[in-house]
Amino acid sequence: MRAELIVWTVAVLIITYLAWETVSPLITPIFFGVVLAYAAYPIHRRLSNRIGEKESAVALSVGIVGIGGAVTVELLLISFKVAASFYNSIVEFFDWLTSQPLPVEVLGFIERFSGQLVPRVSEYVSNWTFSLPLYTLQLIVFLFTFYYSLAYAEEISKQIYLSLPSKNRELGERILESLNKTLGALVRAWLVLNIIKGVLMTIGFILFRVSDIYTAIVAGFLTFIFSFIPLFEGWIIWLIAAAYFAMNGSYLHAAGIALYGFFLVSPMPDYTIRPMMVARDTDLDETLVFIGMVGGTWAMGVKGLIIGPIVLNLLLVLLKEWKRVTKSEELSHRRSPSPAGPAPRPEG
Repeated sequence: MRAELIVWTVAVLIITYLAWETVSPLITPIFFGVVLAYAAYPIHRRLSNRIGEKESAVALSVGIVGIGGAVTVELLLISFKVAASFYNSIVEFFDWLTSQPLPVEVLGFIERFSGQLVPRVSEYVSNWTFSLPLYTLQLIVFLFTFYYSLAYAEEISKQIYLSLPSKNRELGERILESLNKTLGALVRAWLVLNIIKGVLMTIGFILFRVSDIYTAIVAGFLTFIFSFIPLFEGWIIWLIAAAYFAMNGSYLHAAGIALYGFFLVSPMPDYTIRPMMVARDTDLDETLVFIGMVGGTWAMGVKGLIIGPIVLNLLLVLLKEWKRVTKSEELSHRRSPSPAGPAPRPEG
């Protein structure tokens, strides 16, 4: 019996390890597929009452494919041009610099530095290009996750509640309630902040004369859309604008749009305004939300912006439960009567 238990334990551990190795490269698209499905669930619930659950999930998925696919292709083409121009500009700059009448020591240092920098930039651009098939695969996984999360949302919710242990069901329900509240606040902050980012990017394009009003509105819309995409984020828009100015020799404008975008669009608002919005809706401390976002991003990448605050909030729920159980045990010990000593014997 003991040998059989050991064999089954080893088999379960091996299967679990192989399953994790299979899924781990796709954790990010799966995670964001579930989160976006959670955000779109209110729309799905209203739409499913009219056309059905599966049909509603298909319609929303097609909408995501249409908008996201068109914008992704457009930005990839822009990014290719920017990357190629950036590489050529670096090569031309160092060629010009080495042709100047500089001291031999300085020229030697510049040649050694460019000999290390240019191959690294070329390698980075090549790696980024060859990673596009992987990114396409992640988009497919993201879309499938989004669809199935919406199509089977009711069944998934029922299974989660059925899996709660009967002994500590109340604690499990409080954990799920805290998870739902925190995730809802994060998604609302995500949506509202991304809209603000898009508006500010449009204003920035107009203020710094990056383009005309129509293109500035398009840039704002792209900022809103790509703030939901882990690979690009909203900063890619102002970075492209800064690179455009730099390539044309307008370094002051390039620095201006870069500073404007960094502090008002992305990433600074993600770690300043968003914690305040989430803390207000979840009754959490802003510092705790900030630590969760920064630490989560540091440990898990972009998805840590959402996972970090959720984990810390769940930790608070568990700590409050532990404190409640400990306090109730202390009160029960105090109320229990002390064991009576032996009755005194009568003298005589």
